[in-house]
Amino acid sequence: MNAIYTVFKMPFLIVLLLCFQLNGQEKIDRKLLVSRHNIEIKAIDTLASLSVGNGTFAYTVDVTGLQTFPEVYQHGIPLGTQSEWGWDSYPNTGNYKFSETLKEFDQYNRKVSYAVQLKTPGRQVDAVNYFRANPHRLQLGNLGLELYKKNGEKVKPEDLKDIKQTLNLWSGEIESHFSIEGIPVTVWTACHQKEDVVGARIQSDLIKKGQLKIRLRLPQPTGEWADFGTKWNDKINYPSSISSKNKQKAVITRKMDSITYHIGLSWEGQAKISVKEENYYILTPSKMDSFSFSCTFKNQKIEAIPSFSAVEKSSATGWKNFWQSGGAIDFSGSTDIRANELERRIILSQYLTKLQCTGAIPPQETGLTFNSWYGRPHLEMHWWHGVHFALWGRLELLEKSLPWYQKVFDKAANIAKRQGFEGVRWQKMTDPDGNEGPSSIGAFLIWQQPHFITFADLMYRANPTKETLEKYKKEVFATADFMASFANYNKEKDRYELGPGVIPAQERFKAMETFNPTYELAYWNWALGTAIKWKEQLHEKAPSKWGAVLEKLSELPVQDNVYLATESAKDSYTNPEFKTDHPSVLGTYGMLPATSLLNKEIMKNTFDLVWKTWSWEKTWGWDFPMTAMAAARLGMPDKALDALFMKVQTNTYLKNGHNYQEERLPLYLPGNGGLLTAVAMMCAGWDGSTGTNPGFPKDGSWKVKWERLKKMP
Repeated sequence: MNAIYTVFKMPFLIVLLLCFQLNGQEKIDRKLLVSRHNIEIKAIDTLASLSVGNGTFAYTVDVTGLQTFPEVYQHGIPLGTQSEWGWDSYPNTGNYKFSETLKEFDQYNRKVSYAVQLKTPGRQVDAVNYFRANPHRLQLGNLGLELYKKNGEKVKPEDLKDIKQTLNLWSGEIESHFSIEGIPVTVWTACHQKEDVVGARIQSDLIKKGQLKIRLRLPQPTGEWADFGTKWNDKINYPSSISSKNKQKAVITRKMDSITYHIGLSWEGQAKISVKEENYYILTPSKMDSFSFSCTFKNQKIEAIPSFSAVEKSSATGWKNFWQSGGAIDFSGSTDIRANELERRIILSQYLTKLQCTGAIPPQETGLTFNSWYGRPHLEMHWWHGVHFALWGRLELLEKSLPWYQKVFDKAANIAKRQGFEGVRWQKMTDPDGNEGPSSIGAFLIWQQPHFITFADLMYRANPTKETLEKYKKEVFATADFMASFANYNKEKDRYELGPGVIPAQERFKAMETFNPTYELAYWNWALGTAIKWKEQLHEKAPSKWGAVLEKLSELPVQDNVYLATESAKDSYTNPEFKTDHPSVLGTYGMLPATSLLNKEIMKNTFDLVWKTWSWEKTWGWDFPMTAMAAARLGMPDKALDALFMKVQTNTYLKNGHNYQEERLPLYLPGNGGLLTAVAMMCAGWDGSTGTNPGFPKDGSWKVKWERLKKMP
């Protein structure tokens, strides 16, 4: 009997062991964790728009499950349809040259050119405006419902009753219920996870009554800072036409200035497509009570279009695989009243960053929902968009965007060469092809420069092989070449300095008056040291300039036993303007590990001063997780959580999980990415941290379970 018991006991013990993590925690029920934060909407809320997407394409809907009321939502979370390939440029009728955007500045006793926003009216200003606005990301199409009352009047938002909309996070599908004059409507919406296809199934007697049709409208691009997809007419017209159709399918083609793209509609059952007016199409189902269709957007010829059931299956499979991969954090059982809200923000931030920020091009700050800054990526923000994927064990989602740096390498090298520096100077405000966008601030930012070394080193931490080093060494070493050449040797003080000719991450300082910003000095120190280590791992000799700069790089500027924002600003904490925007001095030991330049006691004093005196109402969404990371490293977990929950408008997380900033930026994905980075670090720790969950209080109020997170450097 004992022998039989022993035989059957062993598999049970193995299974039991597999159910526990190395830290002794019970395995997290991921579906339960994710599903308890499914989003429910019960009224029209223009800030609660929901999105489906696959990382390179996203489609955002109102309470009808489609894009039925775009004008109503345009000043909330707009109802966008965007892809990473969908860009257009207006014709350069003025024959502007990028060289016309350049202005020379006296830097390091020589002339250095920067692409800036010139203010004197004339041709140069026109050139700047052209190159800022072109190319611009497109809103590809508005796909909504055409709804009518019994008397033939168009349905208005206030006519919708019995609203109940749910986003099933585990499957990525939206289910939307509402009624019109007592007749119920249900819409299921999903996005294919490998193709730019959105699908919908509609159930309602309104279909057979002829009161529900599908509408496709193609907006005109604004060519402006923002594009909400609601501009229907413009002096520049981009017509479209039905290029092919049959009983089950229609393709609409739109030719623009620099792009031609296609929209394919495919449906089950009988339906007829017609043109209502220019760029306005109606798909009318035959008289039935259920109708399914799919819509694809492509910049190449459309062949087969997946059915709704195929789209639905792809969504369910793709999202299940996502949630079962990588890390997870569970706060159930915590007594701190903030625990459930933090867990909600974490889950929704994972959903949003996966569907908005995992393409082959660094994302824009508003993802694939609407344009900000003409739809352009900002490379200094790529840290916030991407680092969390590595910490959450989803390295492949960050890795997808790294070949883009290889693609734009030559253009980055040309910027450095034009300015008289070595290596590559990575662009700040850019586009899919790596062209530089003129910007009086962006042209002088330098904190995007070491980011590629951060990304590459995260790859190496996960896969410490020669193959990893070889794969990224060209970009890493060229990055370091620029950094070493950008540092200017001050013979009188026998040190290397950064600037003048620099604007820090805290964008409150004049470029040609600013030198030695604290965070950037620390980042230079870390990145050059890391590049040298890569050389050593490859048994290659590092350039002597790297070591010389590292050895004699200026010390972090200190005054009254705190770190200044920048050495040139002795009034860092007395000038009110210098206590606004990003408190990037905290990134010195938050985003970054301790460097040889850092004094932790002075850093602690700096944190305390910033915490007490900063104008927090004049900050941005990623400033709060950055502050939390600094607090965690400094051994103040209570402050880390207080930072994540600071009651400031820009630290607002809406029902749909978006980080709200202001009316012009109702969503801000760097805030979501920053939150995920900070919390992963607070759980898994960082190099040199001790104990479990070092970023959380040890008073018993937080019960923290997590799986598969990685340590922060």
